[in-house]
Amino acid sequence: MGRSPARRPINRVRIIGGKWRGRKLAVASAAIRPTPDRARVTVFNWLAADLPGARILDLFAGTGVLGFEALSRGAAHAVLVDDDASACRLLRRHRDELEAAADVHRGNGVRWLRRRREDERWDVVFLDPPFGTPLLDAALPEAAARLAADGAIYVEADADFDPGRIEQVTGLMTTRQSHAGASHFRLLRRHQ
Repeated sequence: MGRSPARRPINRVRIIGGKWRGRKLAVASAAIRPTPDRARVTVFNWLAADLPGARILDLFAGTGVLGFEALSRGAAHAVLVDDDASACRLLRRHRDELEAAADVHRGNGVRWLRRRREDERWDVVFLDPPFGTPLLDAALPEAAARLAADGAIYVEADADFDPGRIEQVTGLMTTRQSHAGASHFRLLRRHQ
């Protein structure tokens, strides 16, 4: 869940599928840019077979809609990380209201990930940092190093992001890609 001051503030974002379909999550700040519904429909169609029983990491969580959407659709557990205190308070509130199997951590997503054990792995990682920052470039190799063997990384970025660097930096390849408005998104997997 990146941040972008150029967009109209959104007060709530809804979960679009699964057991919590239609539930609305509050947005902590006008600076948070939730992943558009159209993008979420697409990415969760791409990930449908990956989610049952999956371990999820939503590294720049914001509202946590990506992590909670994954849990709503059958993921076993999610870790939600954000550096904003008010966002983390709301993430905990949403977790408690939904009775979701999720842990919430406050901190810089890249530093938090670097401190994880070498053997800690996730099946699906969501990377949607604030646009126009170096966070995505820093997070990609760290996330790739902690991705399960058959896992996937969802990346959301603006049009200025150079996808040609992904394979060089991570050893992963883009298997699916699309865009919705200013958000360009792709699914990364290991070479088969």
